Amino acid sequence: MESLDEVIDAMIADRVIHRHRRIWLLLIALIVAAALVVLATGGWKEKKGRTVPTLEAPATVTAGRFEFNFTKAEIVRKPKGEYSEAETSLKVYFTAKNIDSEQYTSESVHGDLLVFVPGGGEDLVDSNGGDCKGGLNWVLVYGLPPEECSTKFKVAPDFTADMVEIGVLGEQFKADNGSLGLSETPYWQSETPAAVVRLKPTVVVDDGKNG
Repeated sequence: MESLDEVIDAMIADRVIHRHRRIWLLLIALIVAAALVVLATGGWKEKKGRTVPTLEAPATVTAGRFEFNFTKAEIVRKPKGEYSEAETSLKVYFTAKNIDSEQYTSESVHGDLLVFVPGGGEDLVDSNGGDCKGGLNWVLVYGLPPEECSTKFKVAPDFTADMVEIGVLGEQFKADNGSLGLSETPYWQSETPAAVVRLKPTVVVDDGKNG
């Protein structure tokens, strides 16, 4: 049979356990509430200040193995057809020159080197690559003059904007970490932001009558 002291000790221990349980439940509730607030205000994305220059078109940007000169942008609207839904795309025009003085190799402008920056916490949108001379992902040869190019970004059918921002990324010519057993021969890799170019788009309707 338990003594009075043992009963009292058990009652005290039970109260302590319940008190700590309430504290833990309160902490969990606060964490859940904070998570819901973060999700409601744009997710877990870390908001950082822009560390690259912001330029107004027309603008020239040197990024990695390419030199770009951005000129204009269009919001291209394709009306709804008998068998198709309405579509809208953002089209950006520029010249591109291969300046790869490291390897002197030919290369095309890949879609992840030019991105649409919608703002408002939304995800970046990759382009479809460099379309030069009517050929998507046209290969640019080192040493030749700049080529007239364009690129497209998928946007919502009702997309509209007075100003658009295009992020330009450039690869770095560097080697991997040899201490990890990787090759120490440098090569183009690791796309990093180089600049943001702002353009005022015009609206163009593609009714399919101009080719």
